[in-house]
Amino acid sequence: MPRKRTKELVKAEHAGAPSVLVDMENWFEDFFRRPLSLWGGFPRLKFPVTEELMPSVDIFEEKDDVVVKAELPGIKKEDLDITLTDDTISISGEKKKEEEVSKKNYHRWECSYGSFSRSFTLPAEVQSDKAKAQFKDGVLEIRIPKTEEAVKKEKKVKIE
Repeated sequence: MPRKRTKELVKAEHAGAPSVLVDMENWFEDFFRRPLSLWGGFPRLKFPVTEELMPSVDIFEEKDDVVVKAELPGIKKEDLDITLTDDTISISGEKKKEEEVSKKNYHRWECSYGSFSRSFTLPAEVQSDKAKAQFKDGVLEIRIPKTEEAVKKEKKVKIE
């Protein structure tokens, strides 16, 4: 009997390290960020931490389309990259924000950077060459038509 191939909706992005290694890594990061705080020498000083982006992504089927919606506040359309195959979609991007305020008594300059990359297996076979994407108000919406075969395979199940 042939083995049935299953599709996973989300590809693993990181294989998590064992808990002990994660704890050790956090301890070393704390030590090098605030070396004297571990011995109670100085109160904890806060240092900027690299911002990590992980946008919310919804994938659903609507009529004859597979729809992918991603919330990407603060990211510009030019900083997004979408790659699509017959069964996988990858969305990656980079956030770059710089803010400078100069007044009579002070000068402040803040910058924030972060990037992300997410890949998903699509829930149905799609026509990747007919995909359409829109980006409005920080929300990316991608509509990909299903193949005729995928549409034909759908069946309603009666609830008893």
